[in-house]
Order: sequence, then C-alpha cells, then structure tokens
Amino acid sequence: MIELVSSLILIAIILWLFAQDRHRDGEISKVLWIPIIWIFIAGSRPVSLWFHIQVIGTGADDQLEGSPVDRNILAILILSALIVLIKRRRKVAALLRTNGPIIVFLLYCGLSILWSDFPNSALKRWIRIVGDFSMVLVILTDTCASAAIKAIFARLGFLILPLSILFDIGRGFSGRGWHFGLTMNKNMFGMISMILGLGAVWRCSTMRGGVGVKHRKSLAIYGSLVVMAMWCLWMADSTTSTACFLIGSILIIFRRWLFAQKRVVIHLFVALLIFLPLYVIIINPDVGIISDMGKDPTLTGRTEVWQTVLGMSPSSWFGAGIESFWLGSRLKTLWSIFPWAPNEAHNGYIETYLNLGWIGIILLSIIMVTGYRKILSGIPHEREISSLRLMFFVVAAVYNLTEAGFRMFSAVWITFLLAIIADNAINREYMEFQTTTRTTSGFSKSHTLAEADSGNWTGK
Repeated sequence: MIELVSSLILIAIILWLFAQDRHRDGEISKVLWIPIIWIFIAGSRPVSLWFHIQVIGTGADDQLEGSPVDRNILAILILSALIVLIKRRRKVAALLRTNGPIIVFLLYCGLSILWSDFPNSALKRWIRIVGDFSMVLVILTDTCASAAIKAIFARLGFLILPLSILFDIGRGFSGRGWHFGLTMNKNMFGMISMILGLGAVWRCSTMRGGVGVKHRKSLAIYGSLVVMAMWCLWMADSTTSTACFLIGSILIIFRRWLFAQKRVVIHLFVALLIFLPLYVIIINPDVGIISDMGKDPTLTGRTEVWQTVLGMSPSSWFGAGIESFWLGSRLKTLWSIFPWAPNEAHNGYIETYLNLGWIGIILLSIIMVTGYRKILSGIPHEREISSLRLMFFVVAAVYNLTEAGFRMFSAVWITFLLAIIADNAINREYMEFQTTTRTTSGFSKSHTLAEADSGNWTGK
C-alpha cells in the first residue's frame, strides 16, 4: 500500500513539473524530443532492458554484437536527427566551421576502424559517436539554442530523477540492497544524477535576485530537482560523481565573482579545481586523503586495472581502434585477472589512449584547449550559458580521472560536446531573442542582457 501511494505521488510530481514547464513550448521546437530521448536512453538503460528483451548475454563474446532492438531504435533517432540537421544546414554549416578540431577527431575515430580487430563492432560504435554529435547539433541549432539547452536539462530532470526515486522505492520494498535508479550500476546512477543535479543548480543560480510568484514557483521547481539529485547521489554512493557535483556547484556559486575577475584569475581557479583531484588521485595518492575518506587507496581496483591495460595496447600511437580495446581475447584475459569483470579503464584519458593511441590523446587535448578558449570568449557576451559550459568542461575533465566519460553514448561525453561545440553565435541569438521577448511582453528594449543575467529582470 505504501509503495502504491509513493508511486502515485511521484507520478503526480512528474506530471506537475511538465505542466509548469509547458510555457516554454513556444520557445523551442518539438524535434528537441529527439535528443531528449537519446540522452534519456544513454542516462538510464538500453531499450531492450526496459522491455525485458534479453537478446544478448553478458559473456565476453556477447559484447561484440549488442542488441538489434537497441541498434534499430538508435538508428531511427540518428536518422531523425540527420533529417532535422539537413533542414537546418545553414546553421549546421556555421557551427561546423568553428569546430574543426572536433570534426578531425571524429574523422580519425572513423579512420581507426581500418586497424580495429573488430571492424563491424567498431563501425557500429563510431555511428553512435556520430549520433552523439548529431544530437548536440540538433540542440544548438534549435530556434533559440539557450532555451533548448535549458529545456533539455529540465525535461530530463523531470523524468529521470523522480523515476529513479520511484524505482529505488520499489527495490527497497523488494528487499534489494542496491540502488541503481533507472540505470544498470551505481556509477551510471551517480553520473546522470550529478549531471542533472548540476543543471538544476545552474538554473537556480540564474534566478537569484528575481521577484514575483512565477519566479518563486520556478525556484521551487528547480530547487526540488536539486534535492532529488542530491538524494540520488547519496543513494548511488558514487564518490567520483559526488565530488564532481561539489566541484561543479562551486563553479556555479562563484560564477558571478569569477566572471568579474581578470582572465588570469579564471585560469587559476579552473586549474586549481582540476589539479587538486589530479594530485590526490594520480600524482600523489599516498597523501592519504582517499584513505581518510574511508575509500580504497586503489580506487576499488582502478589503479591495478590502469597498470595492467597500459601494457596491453596493440599500438601506442594508434591504439586498438575506436571502442575496440575491450573486446575479444583482451577482454577475456582481463576478466580472468579481475573477477569483477571491468569493461572500461575507469579513466577517460587512458581509455582514449587504449582505443586511439597517442594520436587520439593529442587530438583530445587540442579539442579541450580550443573548447576552453571558446568558452572563455563567450563570457563577455552571455554569462549564463558560459557558466554552464565552463562548469561542464571542468566536471568532464575531473570526472575522467576515475571514470571513462570520453566515450560514445555517455552523458558526460554529450554534455562535454555541448559545452565546447556551442558557438558565440548562440550568445548573440540569445540576446536578440531576449530583446524580442521583452519587447513583446511590454518591456523596454533598454533592458540589457546584464540585467537579465543578474536576476533584476523578471520577464517570462
């Protein structure tokens, strides 16, 4: 009875959240549901598992094929996204011109299929990476990209966070002791909770200083998402995701002070947030901070995996081919060494090296440097979106120290792409859109974007 009542309450909350967000339908196109569905699947579980269609096993050989059901669903989503992008080809072309390093990286990933031991599987995985890229382009080429970005995090939060709590309530009554939410393991649960929680924290920070009933209602909505995300993080017990949530929240909280400083201060602040975890985890793990937190100094066997896989790369310069290292005989060997059957390096940079070699690492480094510069160049134009982009950039850099987030169909990878692909044209579009909205709503054009960013503007 208690389980039924809890389920009805959470379902009512989901419906209420979507009802409160319906006014944004005029700002974004309906096709935004394509990337929402894509990220929902990436942040929860495969479609085949949702419908209990167990078409593959869990052995090492089963990792080669995947599920035909999932493959067909994702192919439909990719095809739908490509149709949308063809219709928006002018905006797409403008974005592609400013993201040359990412294009080169994707082409290199495709080229690596040629030296993969499993070209068919590598091709399927490369198509998914292209799918991630396509979904980000659909978001950024929407009618108002800034409104689309907000809608993405809002609607995913409305769906995934309450449903995760609902699923865990059901597991609690069934006597199960693990908490995965909608996902398949605690690390995935922590990752998606962290991302959606930070999106909600960011929305709350942009409302600071506003007045009125609508403002208070919006603050209550996104504040409730923050609380739900924190509950999910606590239940997931994922140290990496929790630490990244704290780091991202610090960036958001101090964004106004930080963006008011000289660029060198921003560089130092970002470097500090990235260097401290790097020092504790990689450079000097003997410092004892990990042990003082009650965690395994080997990071639950991660350091042992790192030492083992680095010597197994088939080519130091080219790697095993896109998403091809953890397949076949190598996977069988590693599973015989590690009983907990890892299927990733639990480090995004090592994972990139294993699959794409030093060339992949170099290209990833170029992407990060150029992406970071683009984010900083957008700060003078539009601080709200720039703060979100900077936060997800830093979070991705830190998250990949102990998890493999730079890989296909990962929510961290998708948000990282969203942060670095976004162009300053979005900021100009945002300014024009907000000016039009204020004018049609009875506001004077003299209201500036800075007023909106500071929370003094209380329009729609």
